Amino acid sequence: MKQGKRFLMALMSVFLLSCGQETTENAVTQTEAPEASPSAVPQTQKGGETMRIQVEGNGTTILFALNDSQAAKDLVAQLPMSIAVENFSNNEKIFYPSSELDVNGAPLAEGGAGTLAYYAPWGDVVMFYGNFNSNGSLYALGEAVSGTETIANLSGTIEIRVVE
Repeated sequence: MKQGKRFLMALMSVFLLSCGQETTENAVTQTEAPEASPSAVPQTQKGGETMRIQVEGNGTTILFALNDSQAAKDLVAQLPMSIAVENFSNNEKIFYPSSELDVNGAPLAEGGAGTLAYYAPWGDVVMFYGNFNSNGSLYALGEAVSGTETIANLSGTIEIRVVE
């Protein structure tokens, strides 16, 4: 009977040790999993270069350089997109991405024409073609590096994509 208990205890010890090893192996496997491809993980910095997006519509192309905020990364994660652009006021064009952008840590938007921003209360992305007043709910996403003068010409459906 004692030998049976010892055998059972030894068997249980081996079982428990092997379970512990399996858990450890799984943990190592999970942490050593291959990294996601660069296109699967949106980043505003890519190989030391600033991430850029292109907005096209009505024969117009605007190129924006994005900042490194989580809000900008959230926008990139939703691209490419084909979306309606709307006029707002006399200095901006807006569109509504499908998901909210995380503005924690994002800088407030300041400046003028060419600013790409996110207005958190309404959940819209703003492309400014004129000066604007800063606002505690308006977060900077980036700046136009070309095509600023054509933002005002956008209407209807625009195409937005990441530029490699």
